[in-house]
Amino acid sequence: MTPQVNSLAFDIDEYLKQLPLRPGVYRMLDTQNEVLYVGKAVNLKSRVSSYFRGKSHNTKTQLMVSKVASIEITLTHSESEALLLENTLIKRLKPPYNISLRDDKSYPYVYVSDQHDFPAMQYVRGGKKRKGRYFGPYTSAGAVRESLNLMQRIFRIRQCEDAFFANRKRPCLQFQIDRCSGPCTGEISHQDYADDIRHATMYLEGKNQQLLDEVSLKMNQAAEDLKFESAAQLRDQLGFLRQVQEQQHVVSKRGNLDVFAAASSQAGLCIHQLMVRSGRVIGSKNFYPRIGLEEQQSAMLSAFLGQYYLSGQYRDVPDEVLVSDAEEAQQVVALAIAERVDHGFKIISNVRGPRAQWLRLAQTNADQALLSYVANKQTQLSRFAELQEALGLPQMPERLECFDISHSSGEATVASCVVFDQGGPKKSDYRTFNIEGITPGDDYAAMSQAITRRYTRLKENQGVMPDLLIIDGGKGQLTQAIDVLSELQLQDLYVLGVAKGETRKAGFERLFNGWTGQEIVLPEDSSALHLLQHIRDESHRFAITGHRARRNKKRTQSNLQQIDGVGPKRRQALLSHFGGIQDVTKASVDELAKVKGISIDMADTIYRSLRGEEG
Repeated sequence: MTPQVNSLAFDIDEYLKQLPLRPGVYRMLDTQNEVLYVGKAVNLKSRVSSYFRGKSHNTKTQLMVSKVASIEITLTHSESEALLLENTLIKRLKPPYNISLRDDKSYPYVYVSDQHDFPAMQYVRGGKKRKGRYFGPYTSAGAVRESLNLMQRIFRIRQCEDAFFANRKRPCLQFQIDRCSGPCTGEISHQDYADDIRHATMYLEGKNQQLLDEVSLKMNQAAEDLKFESAAQLRDQLGFLRQVQEQQHVVSKRGNLDVFAAASSQAGLCIHQLMVRSGRVIGSKNFYPRIGLEEQQSAMLSAFLGQYYLSGQYRDVPDEVLVSDAEEAQQVVALAIAERVDHGFKIISNVRGPRAQWLRLAQTNADQALLSYVANKQTQLSRFAELQEALGLPQMPERLECFDISHSSGEATVASCVVFDQGGPKKSDYRTFNIEGITPGDDYAAMSQAITRRYTRLKENQGVMPDLLIIDGGKGQLTQAIDVLSELQLQDLYVLGVAKGETRKAGFERLFNGWTGQEIVLPEDSSALHLLQHIRDESHRFAITGHRARRNKKRTQSNLQQIDGVGPKRRQALLSHFGGIQDVTKASVDELAKVKGISIDMADTIYRSLRGEEG
């Protein structure tokens, strides 16, 4: 059994004496048995002792140590194994004093199916569930769409869905504007289309010179064979390729790596990533992780890399990673990552030539991004300070929550709750509520239900309460919120109503203190008003997004779900065959019967049910 401190009698000296001189993971807990910090060590006794014996620490570390009521450890065979366990525990427990990577987005790719005679090039995001080739990952959707746009302009590769492709009787508009070669109606041969796909993949792989040579040779051959129309198309293709190549800054003909540089200050930490594939920079991204107890910039970067590559979110691990700050611990990180991938992996920092240029570029971007981040943070703080003054709050608010309601004539009502802190929108805390059991279109009842569900849950789970609750709506919605908060005995929560003015234009909003009903007047150029407009607009956007998703899902599935005998597999087969519920509804009995798994009797049942006819 691993040693554990009794939180009721924390004798640190006695506890440290029994710690082993072995690698492992330690967890520091407070009086409520909540994990404060998770760390790894090659020597547990030495590492844990360092927190309590004669070493100078920064203010954050001292504050954390003052809260420690118990310590738990887990022994491991090696430091690399300890790193893997540390990463798993940080991801699961989310301790407040560890560095936190706030990025839960999946990365976009360009996808090419290998299961189709005329494959499309498409934008996909997330897991690689379908068979085929994936190019990327890219750091932004815009980079993927730019690549796909080039594929259409240069190679005329189709990008439509297979269901759309299978049901074409004549070429679509993309063919008319010369953005597709029309394989759906046989406008291009299988071999020629395969050549276009091969050339497009060569471009995505960075084989630019080889591609130029091949297209040039093919153009000359077409001219010799007196195929002047084909030669002219290849000439235009060659011109596009050369133009694109001139616009790209390629500093190396090889390279499949990620480049990271860090910039830090008292105000925060920025880590900038450059993604280099086949010698080309295909994208970049800024991360602003919450700073943990690490004091050195190199240690922060090591902690970040461990979470970034071991969290499971990032699936395409390159062969190499370049970093701006070297540290011995990075080699342990590299070993742990190498155990997870099926190819070699290393982290290096001492480089020359093109790689040194990439590092300098990443560092410049990190420094500039941190300056912008700090400036924006200061702007946010000034907005919060002015809001405190405008509302007469005893202290500056740290957390704002705003609610809004969205529906279409009462259909698929959704309430949104968005959260802002002093760093801006905190999207990880956003919530939507599907409203049920009310009269359609009753915004007052919808607001009451959303507020009840939100703050009952927060009280029961002892979640984080806001300093200011904002209701997007008039006095009716505001009254509903006040009634709920009174019932929950939350009268100390400041409530503000934001109603549209007579002109219904931005800057003419009417603000009301929810408890007193007093109107609050702010000038049009007030930073506090701009902050309120920002969170109100964000709650409106989020509510509409949630409502549309719920409405579309209901409209797509509900009609088929109500038909006896049509289960998930048959619904999927119908939607895949016809491309959508509208075309299913239009289909005849004979057309429905052509779908795999649909008999003529079942087709007749579906046909009648979709038209409201009794069998």
